[in-house]
Amino acid sequence: MSLGEKIIYLRKEKRLSQESLAEILNVSRQTIYKWECNLSWPSKTNLDKLVKIFEVSYDFLLLDDIEC
Repeated sequence: MSLGEKIIYLRKEKRLSQESLAEILNVSRQTIYKWECNLSWPSKTNLDKLVKIFEVSYDFLLLDDIEC
């Protein structure tokens, strides 16, 4: 499962829209869209925030062989 697929899965598990997640992270909705489509990657700062928001490890978020 790709990083983008995991962000989608975890965002939906937390019942967050792309817009609401974007507001929490102080980025645009388009940025969330690009992450979810694997068109770009979150910065280290935003990865730190995603780990906290989703309550997961960096390994879970970043390693391809860990499934949801």
